[in-house]
Amino acid sequence: MKPRLLALAACLAAGPASCAFAQDNWPSRPIRVVVAFPAGSPGDTATRIVADAVGQTLKQALIVENRPGAGGNIGAEAVARSPADGYTFLEAPDTVVTINPAIYRSLTFAPSDLTPVVALANFNQMLVCTPASGLRTLDQLDAAAKKAPGSLSYASGGQGVPGHLAMELYLAEAGLNVLHVPYKGPSPAAQDVLAGQVPCGYLASPVVAPYVAAGKLYGLAVSGSTRSTLAPDVPTMSQAGVAGYDATFREMLFAPKGTPEAIVLRMNEAVAQALSRPDVKHKLQANDLDPLPQAPGDTARQLHEDAAKWSAVVRKINLRVD
Repeated sequence: MKPRLLALAACLAAGPASCAFAQDNWPSRPIRVVVAFPAGSPGDTATRIVADAVGQTLKQALIVENRPGAGGNIGAEAVARSPADGYTFLEAPDTVVTINPAIYRSLTFAPSDLTPVVALANFNQMLVCTPASGLRTLDQLDAAAKKAPGSLSYASGGQGVPGHLAMELYLAEAGLNVLHVPYKGPSPAAQDVLAGQVPCGYLASPVVAPYVAAGKLYGLAVSGSTRSTLAPDVPTMSQAGVAGYDATFREMLFAPKGTPEAIVLRMNEAVAQALSRPDVKHKLQANDLDPLPQAPGDTARQLHEDAAKWSAVVRKINLRVD
């Protein structure tokens, strides 16, 4: 069934008043999109690329507001507590609902407080090291870490974010001890790696791939099942020798629990239309983001499967964040 017909069915099930509100009045004013990570993060980039096209379809502006911190929890909490009227959405990586509940000792929101709307794009993490580190391959990093346990360090975009989890998964499987240096987002972490403050980083590929392409950093591997379009010579972790390793992450759009289903479906359709536009797709791919439109039901099922996968990983490596 097409999205518009699904939206109509949802309206009819909710009653005439709800149907009239969803179809005739929404959106009647600008829509706020809270991005749970800083400017320059993959989610921020994806949101700003897609926002104009979605706004054209809905005939209302999408206002982007960055609310970073605590692995995306600050932005997620703000949206979870917002009115479920279709005028506030959350943009965050899937980890906010698949990983954070398993690793944070206390959360002020539950995954069920957020309704998945659509997946915007897949993105990788990339393990990078400075030229001064002398590390060019994963095997070299492995050898250096084994030679002096705890003396090597790596940067991530924060406690419990994709880069942190991806690196700890590798370290656990390889039996390595490497010091974690968390930052408030991948961009500030990348700047300190570039400056030589930290020798390595496991950071969002869209952020660090341009530096690898320019020869300012060495890319050792990417976390997902496919290579970066911006740094195609960098192997996947599996190709670099870590058999069966795959840590693909998704940038997502969520709505507060209770947002009318017709609005969720209409926003899903508007984003899918945006992602199908050649200009939008080109801009996303130029930033190492792989467009990934899905129906809300498919998105919810994917999140459920990922939560089960990562919960098992978190238990295995005993990762907890205060």
